[in-house]
Amino acid sequence: QVPLIESGGGLVQAGGSLRLSCLGSGGTLSKNIVGWFRQAPGKERKFVAAISWMSETYYDDSVKGRLTISRDNAKKTVFLQMSDLKREDTAIYYCAVKVGSGDYSLQWLYDYWGQGTQVTVSS
Repeated sequence: QVPLIESGGGLVQAGGSLRLSCLGSGGTLSKNIVGWFRQAPGKERKFVAAISWMSETYYDDSVKGRLTISRDNAKKTVFLQMSDLKREDTAIYYCAVKVGSGDYSLQWLYDYWGQGTQVTVSS
């Protein structure tokens, strides 16, 4: 069973909005930090945002004010609301779950990953 499934990506014009979802199977999301990362074409995967079980949120400076992470624990889902999208937001977006402690922005500390969802922003 796939532990994490992302959805909600697509093609959007600059200035538009999208909401990504990350559905966790079983107890994958339970009590754990969930992060969103993105990988732009030809670039390394980078941290975008993270949220704790108690909904404390963390953002990369580059997305503050435009992207909002939230979670619905009853629905086992974490969301990434993206607004005022820019061409540089074009990337594959991955959600991931970190079971242990440590810096939420370090992708190698995450234990489970989804398959990714493509977001393409056109001008």
